[in-house]
Amino acid sequence: MPELTRRAWRKSTYTVNTGQCVEVAEGQDGCAVRDSKDPAGPVISVGRAPWALMMAAISQGQFG
Repeated sequence: MPELTRRAWRKSTYTVNTGQCVEVAEGQDGCAVRDSKDPAGPVISVGRAPWALMMAAISQGQFG
């Protein structure tokens, strides 16, 4: 995913109060996820279709 540093990163509203936060940056080609405590660390990049499938599965309670 090109130019991740220019994207607007936002923290998950579900993890902000626990200190175990992830940040997401959306772009035309998909989404990127990183640990908010280590913004210079590794990033997981996911295309739009897999991201939508993952979000749907999470909202349906399939991961927890």
